[in-house]
Amino acid sequence: MVAFKITARHQPPPVPTDNVDLGNLDHRLVFPATARNREPIAAVLSEWLPRSGLVLEVASGSGEHAVTFQNRFPDLIWQASDLEPEHRRSIDAWIAASGLDGRMPPALDLDVQKQPWDLPEPVMTDLAALVCINLLHISPADCTRTLLMEAARFLPQGAPLIIYGPFKKGGCHVSESNAIFDQSLKDRNPCWGVRDLEWVMELASERHAFERSECITMPANNLTIVLSRN
Repeated sequence: MVAFKITARHQPPPVPTDNVDLGNLDHRLVFPATARNREPIAAVLSEWLPRSGLVLEVASGSGEHAVTFQNRFPDLIWQASDLEPEHRRSIDAWIAASGLDGRMPPALDLDVQKQPWDLPEPVMTDLAALVCINLLHISPADCTRTLLMEAARFLPQGAPLIIYGPFKKGGCHVSESNAIFDQSLKDRNPCWGVRDLEWVMELASERHAFERSECITMPANNLTIVLSRN
Protein backbone atom coordinates (compact mmCIF):
# COMPACT_ATOMS: atom_id res chain seq x y z
CA MET A 1 0.00 0.00 0.00
CA VAL A 2 1.22 3.49 -0.83
CA ALA A 3 2.14 5.63 2.16
CA PHE A 4 0.37 8.96 2.40
CA LYS A 5 0.72 12.17 4.37
CA ILE A 6 -2.19 13.91 6.08
CA THR A 7 -2.22 17.68 6.34
CA ALA A 8 -4.94 20.00 7.64
CA ARG A 9 -6.65 23.10 6.30
CA HIS A 10 -8.85 25.78 7.84
CA GLN A 11 -12.55 24.95 8.24
CA PRO A 12 -15.06 27.72 7.40
CA PRO A 13 -18.51 27.77 9.04
CA PRO A 14 -21.16 25.61 7.32
CA VAL A 15 -24.10 27.12 5.47
CA PRO A 16 -27.09 24.80 6.06
CA THR A 17 -29.45 25.19 3.10
CA ASP A 18 -31.04 23.07 0.37
CA ASN A 19 -30.17 22.79 -3.31
CA VAL A 20 -31.81 25.57 -5.31
CA ASP A 21 -33.25 25.71 -8.83
CA LEU A 22 -32.99 29.26 -10.17
CA GLY A 23 -36.22 28.97 -12.15
CA ASN A 24 -37.76 27.64 -15.33
CA LEU A 25 -36.06 30.23 -17.52
CA ASP A 26 -32.62 29.40 -16.15
CA HIS A 27 -31.33 25.81 -16.09
CA ARG A 28 -28.61 26.64 -13.57
CA LEU A 29 -28.76 24.64 -10.35
CA VAL A 30 -27.19 25.86 -7.11
CA PHE A 31 -25.63 23.31 -4.75
CA PRO A 32 -24.84 25.15 -1.48
CA ALA A 33 -22.00 22.75 -0.64
CA THR A 34 -20.09 24.28 -3.55
CA ALA A 35 -19.93 27.66 -1.86
CA ARG A 36 -18.49 26.00 1.23
CA ASN A 37 -15.86 23.80 -0.38
CA ARG A 38 -14.76 25.38 -3.66
CA GLU A 39 -12.04 27.58 -2.13
CA PRO A 40 -10.42 24.80 -0.06
CA ILE A 41 -10.59 22.47 -3.07
CA ALA A 42 -9.13 25.17 -5.35
CA ALA A 43 -6.22 25.57 -2.93
CA VAL A 44 -5.40 21.86 -3.27
CA LEU A 45 -5.85 21.94 -7.03
CA SER A 46 -3.43 24.84 -7.32
CA GLU A 47 -0.73 22.62 -5.83
CA TRP A 48 -1.38 19.54 -7.96
CA LEU A 49 -2.88 20.47 -11.33
CA PRO A 50 -0.56 20.78 -14.33
CA ARG A 51 -0.03 24.17 -15.91
CA SER A 52 -1.60 23.23 -19.23
CA GLY A 53 -3.78 20.57 -20.80
CA LEU A 54 -7.30 19.33 -20.19
CA VAL A 55 -8.85 18.45 -16.82
CA LEU A 56 -11.75 16.00 -16.89
CA GLU A 57 -14.12 16.45 -13.97
CA VAL A 58 -16.44 13.47 -13.55
CA ALA A 59 -19.89 13.74 -11.95
CA SER A 60 -19.74 17.54 -12.14
CA GLY A 61 -23.23 18.08 -10.74
CA SER A 62 -24.49 21.64 -11.09
CA GLY A 63 -21.36 22.88 -12.87
CA GLU A 64 -20.54 25.51 -10.25
CA HIS A 65 -17.20 23.90 -9.44
CA ALA A 66 -16.40 23.64 -13.14
CA VAL A 67 -16.84 27.33 -13.96
CA THR A 68 -15.11 28.35 -10.72
CA PHE A 69 -12.06 26.27 -11.55
CA GLN A 70 -12.00 27.30 -15.22
CA ASN A 71 -11.79 30.91 -14.09
CA ARG A 72 -9.23 30.05 -11.42
CA PHE A 73 -7.00 28.10 -13.84
CA PRO A 74 -7.35 29.89 -17.19
CA ASP A 75 -4.43 28.05 -18.85
CA LEU A 76 -6.28 24.74 -18.47
CA ILE A 77 -9.33 23.46 -20.33
CA TRP A 78 -11.92 22.30 -17.79
CA GLN A 79 -14.09 19.53 -19.23
CA ALA A 80 -17.15 18.93 -17.06
CA SER A 81 -19.26 15.77 -17.34
CA ASP A 82 -22.27 14.12 -15.76
CA LEU A 83 -24.68 11.25 -16.29
CA GLU A 84 -27.83 13.25 -15.49
CA PRO A 85 -29.34 15.37 -18.31
CA GLU A 86 -30.55 17.96 -15.76
CA HIS A 87 -27.01 18.37 -14.50
CA ARG A 88 -25.57 18.70 -17.99
CA ARG A 89 -28.12 21.41 -18.78
CA SER A 90 -27.11 23.19 -15.58
CA ILE A 91 -23.41 22.89 -16.43
CA ASP A 92 -23.93 24.36 -19.88
CA ALA A 93 -26.10 27.15 -18.43
CA TRP A 94 -23.39 28.03 -15.91
CA ILE A 95 -20.81 28.08 -18.71
CA ALA A 96 -22.98 30.48 -20.74
CA ALA A 97 -23.88 32.68 -17.76
CA SER A 98 -20.20 32.92 -16.81
CA GLY A 99 -19.17 34.03 -20.29
CA LEU A 100 -17.05 30.93 -20.79
CA ASP A 101 -18.63 29.59 -24.00
CA GLY A 102 -15.47 30.15 -25.98
CA ARG A 103 -13.17 28.64 -23.36
CA MET A 104 -15.06 25.67 -21.90
CA PRO A 105 -16.46 22.75 -23.91
CA PRO A 106 -20.06 21.62 -23.30
CA ALA A 107 -20.71 19.02 -20.62
CA LEU A 108 -20.01 15.42 -21.59
CA ASP A 109 -22.54 12.64 -21.09
CA LEU A 110 -20.40 10.28 -19.00
CA ASP A 111 -21.50 7.46 -16.71
CA VAL A 112 -18.50 6.88 -14.45
CA GLN A 113 -19.61 3.34 -13.56
CA LYS A 114 -20.10 2.18 -17.16
CA GLN A 115 -17.07 0.61 -18.82
CA PRO A 116 -15.37 1.42 -21.07
CA TRP A 117 -15.57 5.20 -20.93
CA ASP A 118 -16.35 6.65 -24.35
CA LEU A 119 -14.27 9.84 -24.36
CA PRO A 120 -13.99 12.17 -27.35
CA GLU A 121 -10.66 12.22 -29.15
CA PRO A 122 -9.69 15.74 -27.94
CA VAL A 123 -10.24 14.67 -24.33
CA MET A 124 -8.12 11.56 -24.74
CA THR A 125 -5.39 13.50 -26.54
CA ASP A 126 -5.11 16.44 -24.15
CA LEU A 127 -6.06 14.80 -20.83
CA ALA A 128 -3.69 15.99 -18.11
CA ALA A 129 -5.65 15.44 -14.87
CA LEU A 130 -8.87 13.93 -13.56
CA VAL A 131 -10.97 15.38 -10.73
CA CYS A 132 -13.77 13.66 -8.80
CA ILE A 133 -15.72 15.64 -6.19
CA ASN A 134 -18.35 14.10 -3.89
CA LEU A 135 -19.11 11.00 -5.93
CA LEU A 136 -17.81 7.88 -4.21
CA HIS A 137 -20.23 7.95 -1.27
CA ILE A 138 -23.33 8.40 -3.48
CA SER A 139 -22.53 5.56 -5.85
CA PRO A 140 -21.98 1.79 -5.57
CA ALA A 141 -18.53 0.49 -4.65
CA ASP A 142 -18.12 -0.70 -8.24
CA CYS A 143 -18.14 2.95 -9.29
CA THR A 144 -14.96 3.52 -7.28
CA ARG A 145 -13.34 0.52 -8.92
CA THR A 146 -14.33 1.69 -12.39
CA LEU A 147 -13.14 5.23 -11.71
CA LEU A 148 -9.69 3.95 -10.79
CA MET A 149 -9.52 1.51 -13.70
CA GLU A 150 -10.58 4.04 -16.32
CA ALA A 151 -8.41 6.79 -14.84
CA ALA A 152 -5.43 4.44 -15.04
CA ARG A 153 -6.31 3.68 -18.66
CA PHE A 154 -6.58 7.29 -19.82
CA LEU A 155 -4.25 9.36 -17.64
CA PRO A 156 -0.68 9.79 -18.88
CA GLN A 157 2.26 8.95 -16.64
CA GLY A 158 2.58 11.35 -13.70
CA ALA A 159 -0.88 12.87 -14.20
CA PRO A 160 -2.97 13.35 -11.03
CA LEU A 161 -6.28 11.82 -10.06
CA ILE A 162 -7.77 14.05 -7.35
CA ILE A 163 -10.68 12.72 -5.28
CA TYR A 164 -12.62 14.78 -2.71
CA GLY A 165 -15.27 13.65 -0.26
CA PRO A 166 -15.93 11.98 3.11
CA PHE A 167 -13.97 8.85 4.01
CA LYS A 168 -13.58 6.45 6.90
CA LYS A 169 -10.14 5.74 8.34
CA GLY A 170 -9.30 2.24 9.47
CA GLY A 171 -12.95 1.31 9.06
CA CYS A 172 -14.09 4.01 11.50
CA HIS A 173 -15.85 7.29 10.87
CA VAL A 174 -13.83 10.41 11.60
CA SER A 175 -16.80 12.14 13.26
CA GLU A 176 -20.27 11.43 14.61
CA SER A 177 -21.78 13.61 11.88
CA ASN A 178 -20.11 11.46 9.22
CA ALA A 179 -21.52 8.31 10.84
CA ILE A 180 -25.03 9.81 10.79
CA PHE A 181 -24.53 10.92 7.19
CA ASP A 182 -23.34 7.45 6.21
CA GLN A 183 -26.44 5.83 7.70
CA SER A 184 -28.70 8.32 5.91
CA LEU A 185 -27.02 7.40 2.62
CA LYS A 186 -27.53 3.68 3.22
CA ASP A 187 -31.16 4.31 4.14
CA ARG A 188 -31.62 5.93 0.73
CA ASN A 189 -29.65 3.28 -1.16
CA PRO A 190 -27.98 0.23 0.42
CA CYS A 191 -25.22 0.40 -2.22
CA TRP A 192 -24.19 3.90 -1.14
CA GLY A 193 -22.01 4.82 1.81
CA VAL A 194 -18.85 6.51 3.00
CA ARG A 195 -15.88 4.54 1.65
CA ASP A 196 -12.88 3.41 3.67
CA LEU A 197 -9.74 5.38 2.86
CA GLU A 198 -7.46 2.36 3.11
CA TRP A 199 -9.68 0.38 0.74
CA VAL A 200 -9.49 3.12 -1.89
CA MET A 201 -5.74 3.42 -1.42
CA GLU A 202 -5.30 -0.33 -1.78
CA LEU A 203 -7.30 -0.39 -5.01
CA ALA A 204 -5.32 2.52 -6.38
CA SER A 205 -1.84 1.39 -5.45
CA GLU A 206 -2.01 -2.38 -5.80
CA ARG A 207 -4.39 -2.84 -8.70
CA HIS A 208 -4.43 0.32 -10.76
CA ALA A 209 -0.87 1.63 -10.89
CA PHE A 210 -1.19 4.90 -8.95
CA GLU A 211 1.45 6.17 -6.53
CA ARG A 212 2.81 9.22 -4.68
CA SER A 213 -0.48 9.78 -2.90
CA GLU A 214 -1.26 12.54 -0.45
CA CYS A 215 -4.29 12.75 1.83
CA ILE A 216 -5.32 16.26 2.87
CA THR A 217 -7.76 16.99 5.67
CA MET A 218 -10.44 19.37 4.43
CA PRO A 219 -13.29 21.35 6.04
CA ALA A 220 -16.43 19.60 7.29
CA ASN A 221 -14.71 16.25 7.93
CA ASN A 222 -13.82 15.65 4.28
CA LEU A 223 -10.55 14.54 2.68
CA THR A 224 -8.82 15.11 -0.64
CA ILE A 225 -6.87 12.13 -1.99
CA VAL A 226 -4.23 12.88 -4.61
CA LEU A 227 -2.96 9.97 -6.70
CA SER A 228 -0.36 10.16 -9.45
CA ARG A 229 -0.39 7.80 -12.42
CA ASN A 230 2.64 5.52 -12.26
